[in-house]
Amino acid sequence: MAAAKGHELIPSAKRLIRSLRDMGYDFPQAVADVVDNSIEARSTVVAIDVEFEGDDSWVRIADNGRGMKPERLREAMRYGADREYAKNDLGKFGLGLKTASMSQCQRLSVASRWNRKRSDITAYTWDLEHIEKTNRWEIIPIERNGIGPAIRHPLRDSIGTVVLWQRLDRILGYRHPYGENARKRLSQMCRELEQHLGMVFQRFLLGEEPGKRLKILLNGNEVRPWDAFCRTEPKTKKLHEIRLPLEYEGTHGEVLIQPFVLPHQDDFSSPEAFRSASGPANWNQQQGFYIFRAGRMIQSGGWSNLRAPDEHTKLARIAISFSPSLDEAFKINVAKMRVQLPAQIRDTIRDAIIPVIKLAREVYDRKTPKSALPKTPSQSPEVTPDNLVSPQPFSDSPPVTSMRISHASPELLTFDDWTARVLAAAKPRERGIVEAVVARIKKQ
Repeated sequence: MAAAKGHELIPSAKRLIRSLRDMGYDFPQAVADVVDNSIEARSTVVAIDVEFEGDDSWVRIADNGRGMKPERLREAMRYGADREYAKNDLGKFGLGLKTASMSQCQRLSVASRWNRKRSDITAYTWDLEHIEKTNRWEIIPIERNGIGPAIRHPLRDSIGTVVLWQRLDRILGYRHPYGENARKRLSQMCRELEQHLGMVFQRFLLGEEPGKRLKILLNGNEVRPWDAFCRTEPKTKKLHEIRLPLEYEGTHGEVLIQPFVLPHQDDFSSPEAFRSASGPANWNQQQGFYIFRAGRMIQSGGWSNLRAPDEHTKLARIAISFSPSLDEAFKINVAKMRVQLPAQIRDTIRDAIIPVIKLAREVYDRKTPKSALPKTPSQSPEVTPDNLVSPQPFSDSPPVTSMRISHASPELLTFDDWTARVLAAAKPRERGIVEAVVARIKKQ
């Protein structure tokens, strides 16, 4: 029996494209998503320029990557682009360039030059006004004589790609963005963008990702990497890494956990270094997990609901790294702004951070450790009590020897110590109750 013929239902362009503008991007996150594409194109320099000209203000992200032939550029402009992603590509859904850009502007133009021997530039535009009129998923080609200097100039002497945002309704927030208030708003957003890029792409800016060394310029100024782990500080403690095997729906991978404990305020090399270490969100919100996917930071701080931020643990920062093959396990969303710790390793990670938290509290409180950290439970057989806490070469603090918590002799605990132990001992269904009680006590 022949199957019934299906009916293709193409979504309304003018309705869906406006809905896709509201995927939760803010300005720094949207720019970072476009930079991801530049990294995939093997760019070594990404130049971001923000021009304030009232209604004619624009944002441009230009790179010196491989560029795209016309047919590939058209496919890249498609919502849900049909392409295969390599093992460590930063892209995932074929949506980032479009959804990130259109979340900030009403007109997106992408131009590319791929032939070093010729100056030909191919350019296309998504324009909300055009889509409103036609209700068609239709990009507009930009003819050669219509390519303005904002697009042409970066491609004059180099192959690469230019992304141009115009009609910046979501960025400027004014119907007619003239005047000093609009200019100040854009200037402040550029400062936030600089911080965000330096943090998210720190591994690329530092040359720590093989073959992916990157320089980012913002309005002509080089973006400096922000190392969340203060590895150049002599008294930063780098604890031994933990490798956790992870299997999810038939996919096998490995999660790398690298804990750090930052120095006490008085032990930083300078007051400026201490202030810089506080990060974009300041100390208490910057403690916790820094989650990296293919070297690109997805989460910067926070404890992923394993514990609450605490002033006494603000020196604890832990890098968690995984490859895109484990995206489903970590529940990465389209905007690459949300990530969840896989259920299979949550308890192991919860146990692993207890000794890190204890050491961070001792450093903050200026206590001399009685002994080293207890053994961190781990699925990795290579982790031992000794190698877990071996200081690395850049730490000049005395070696921390192996510590065991003795339950035979009484021990005076702080409230935070007691909380950490109760949460560690609680079963998954009990933890929510414990956290609620602790929160109520802290409010009293």
